[in-house]
Amino acid sequence: MEFARRLEPLRANVFADMDRAKSAAIAEGLNILDLSLGSSDLPTDPVVLEAIATALQDPTTHGYALFHSTQPFRKAVAHHYSQRYGIPIDPETEVLPLIGCQEGTAHLPLAVLNPGDYALLLDPGYPSHQGGVVLAGGQIHPMRLRAEEGFLPQFGEIPADILAQAKLMVLSYPHNPTTGTASLAFFKEAVAFCRAHNLVLAHDFPYADLFFTGDRPPSILEADREKSCSIEFFTFSKSYNMGGFRIGYAVGNGEIIRALRQVKATIDFNQYRGIMAGAIAALHSDQGLVQATVATFAQRRDFMVAALAKIGWPVPTPTATMYLWAPLPEPWQQDSIKFCMDLVAKTGVALAPGAGFGPSGEGYVRFALVHDVKVLEEAIAQIQTFLQTPEVH
Repeated sequence: MEFARRLEPLRANVFADMDRAKSAAIAEGLNILDLSLGSSDLPTDPVVLEAIATALQDPTTHGYALFHSTQPFRKAVAHHYSQRYGIPIDPETEVLPLIGCQEGTAHLPLAVLNPGDYALLLDPGYPSHQGGVVLAGGQIHPMRLRAEEGFLPQFGEIPADILAQAKLMVLSYPHNPTTGTASLAFFKEAVAFCRAHNLVLAHDFPYADLFFTGDRPPSILEADREKSCSIEFFTFSKSYNMGGFRIGYAVGNGEIIRALRQVKATIDFNQYRGIMAGAIAALHSDQGLVQATVATFAQRRDFMVAALAKIGWPVPTPTATMYLWAPLPEPWQQDSIKFCMDLVAKTGVALAPGAGFGPSGEGYVRFALVHDVKVLEEAIAQIQTFLQTPEVH
């Protein structure tokens, strides 16, 4: 059986390889301590669950959710966004419900790229950004991120011939996997750059609320108040611990929203209205539930940074996200995949290799802080044993 050539670039998947390595470790009798996936272990708030449960008893929610039936959700999003960022949002033309950020960022290239067009993507970056461009027949120009530059792309490094063929730039701050953050001044520079080169600017914003110090992360629309070229994606997975419910949205330029809506209408109907009711309840709730989530991840961050330092593995303290982006110790500094494969095979501790996020991720691993401190303490003990075992070097 012969399949489409567009699948070829998607065959190499480090995270699928890690899943197989975890399965092999389980078969060997190891207990898996999985810090490789950014899936929150915290429970969804009862206010959200009650709204979903109530909707389940209403048979009018059981049918297809066409665009008009998403209006209550779109109005809640527009109100929340306007209150938080001071930006007027039209719920009819500037909001689109999504099945999470990943759906939106993966489908957007189908709406804005012709085959052969370039997308400018962060390297390292979230894998679905690359996958969406590949499926759209686009080409990728990686914007390299370096620690010494705050993990921010340098727009002046983009070659002129690439820019002439580019249609899309994707940013994401606070950033997964590096935990880097961006200022409003940086976003204003990005907006000006994209306007000058006629680029759609997409901002993937799942960690909007997961910051620990300093000012709250800015929305891209605060830098593009006219919504001239920008679209922003938000998910309820991180802020409200609703990952399994798969609900998010896009806000921004009405023409881009309409184009993405056309793609989405071809592929699926909207999310179940009961889940949208839960998301509305989350937006209308006391946002103290978000702050409780942030406080939990801050506690875990502080524990892990201190514990890793004690075993001789110094790691920068992130100011946002639910991750640590850890430079690998010797002798694995250029082989993050081998480090992670060996670690899970010998200890059951699973981390995400930096190379899985792009070439510039090599030399790092990502810790997802998705277990309580007791489990993290056990993971540290296993990692210490691994690092001190001579035959693994």
